[in-house]
Amino acid sequence: MNQNKGYLKGLATGVLVTAIAFSLIFAFRIADINSGTSLDQSSSISSNGTNIADDNTVMTKIGVISKLIDTYSLNTVDESYLVEGMFRGIVGGLGDVYSTYFTKEEYAAMMESTSGKYYGIGVLISQDPETGIISVVKPFPNGPGYEAGILPGDILYSVDGVEVTGIDSSKVVSWIKGIEGSTVKIKVARDGESDYLEFEVERRQIEVPTVEYRMLEDKVGYIIVSEFDEVTADQFIAAIDDLNGQGMKGLVIDLRGNPGGLFSIVVEMLDYILPEGLIVYTEDRNGDGERMYSDDKNKLEIPYSVIINGSSASASEIFAGAVKDFGIGTVVGTTSYGKGVVQRIFPLTDGSAVKLTISKYFTAKGNEIDQVGIEPDVIVELPEELRNQVVIEESKDTQLQKAIEVLELK
Repeated sequence: MNQNKGYLKGLATGVLVTAIAFSLIFAFRIADINSGTSLDQSSSISSNGTNIADDNTVMTKIGVISKLIDTYSLNTVDESYLVEGMFRGIVGGLGDVYSTYFTKEEYAAMMESTSGKYYGIGVLISQDPETGIISVVKPFPNGPGYEAGILPGDILYSVDGVEVTGIDSSKVVSWIKGIEGSTVKIKVARDGESDYLEFEVERRQIEVPTVEYRMLEDKVGYIIVSEFDEVTADQFIAAIDDLNGQGMKGLVIDLRGNPGGLFSIVVEMLDYILPEGLIVYTEDRNGDGERMYSDDKNKLEIPYSVIINGSSASASEIFAGAVKDFGIGTVVGTTSYGKGVVQRIFPLTDGSAVKLTISKYFTAKGNEIDQVGIEPDVIVELPEELRNQVVIEESKDTQLQKAIEVLELK
């Protein structure tokens, strides 16, 4: 199949480039950075604990390579790009798809997306940590990507001609976003198609619908959470309060296709519905970490269920895992993605930033999520013919119907 051959060729090229980068920086690793440390771009640390800038061998080699490029390279490039490439290479040497270096522009664009409003194409994406492959989880209905024809399950191959396999998904998102009214070329591989599909999509203002809700029959509330952004906790709490005001007797919380988001936000949301107790805890490489608790101020007094699937990741898994461990809600659907690691962003003094994986998280009962996922209490598959649909008719949605059924309201 031409599509698969081309995609595998691209993947192999990405792996080769990554391997070359690793060979240049194999002697280095990023040292632990405390939260109070002031960082700038000269603060890289070598594996023996000394500053790389003070290592004469390293600096000499960088000088030699730079001179070779200046003298012999057919391709000329702005020196700033070479410097940025070194910064990317140091972080890339970790071999962690979730750790990355952001330029000033990339960092600003990435932070904008968590505010709940940005200029882009309105598509949620997810990245496989093993292969680096980026897939479309969900185009927002009526968004530019949806209108252009991008579908759930599409594999993102390139953005404006740049292959994206193995590149941190946050960085890819920053490339997709841009000036309102401008366009971006998106190339995808789609199952059943013999070649890539290319879309030229106009960037528009996207107000991320992180929480949607409505009342179903028999006074069953239905809340869909698409991401955990800065605005999500307030929207979620407002939705519950509104549904309670309408006489809600049971609640379904839909986290299908939710790729995660902000750790503090999911904890705040869980605190609003759970009784007092441990929600989640983290452990870093030294065995230290945080333990996050819900208090006794608020809790949901009605039956509720949570729907997850293979694209429910990170903060979604914290949410589902906490509900499952407390044993007061029912998790329905299929096993979640399995991203149980926490990233932290370290802003640098010039406006750029480094994102590093700093810890793993565990459910209250000590279950590790990373590369395992959350197994539902009730396993229900969605019919195959519905899996690539953006909007599914409620009566045909087997997972939603089961989530309503387990509430046992009748």
